[in-house]
Amino acid sequence: MAIRHADAAGGRLTVDDLARLPDDGRRHELVDGRLEVSPAPVFRHFRAANRLSTHLDILSGGEFELGENPGMTLNAEGTHHRVPDLAVFDHPPASDGYFDAPPLLAVEIVSPESVIRDTHTKRQEYAAFGIPSYWIINPLADKVGLVELQLEEGRYQEVTLAHGEDVFETELPFPIKLVPHWLTADGPWMKHIGGGSRASGRR
Repeated sequence: MAIRHADAAGGRLTVDDLARLPDDGRRHELVDGRLEVSPAPVFRHFRAANRLSTHLDILSGGEFELGENPGMTLNAEGTHHRVPDLAVFDHPPASDGYFDAPPLLAVEIVSPESVIRDTHTKRQEYAAFGIPSYWIINPLADKVGLVELQLEEGRYQEVTLAHGEDVFETELPFPIKLVPHWLTADGPWMKHIGGGSRASGRR
């Protein structure tokens, strides 16, 4: 589970305080000025993140700012700060290096300790921040799953659910085809992740 740290000197932490934290490989986020620290991702998690980042970068044609673990400051006070696994922006970060306006897409890849946070807490926070599209990827199941949520009247609605070798397709934030299975499977993933072949790494 995420480790919650007490506020310094009885006050709320801000993004300015994050710069003074050690670079220990863990994820540091703020919720109402409280520090939440999550463990470094395991192999299956960062494999999925790296492959998805590569695939989306190719499909975007370099027209968007796309990155893993971008810091996003969700309020003007700087006391609410999240770090999605992946995000696609159409604007540069603020002068402090953190993004303070919504990305076009945020992606969270579920870890054992992050299930509730990714599927409930961040779902509400990202909707309130105004992120149009939110994906939740579960690499823990027998078949890798992907849920696409789109913002409608301030709330996320589930629009697509894909598992395993299903070909997931969307037009947001740009035309994308993706086979969830190849986010984590061994084998020639770049050849198959876009749905060009239905061959399975298990064969």
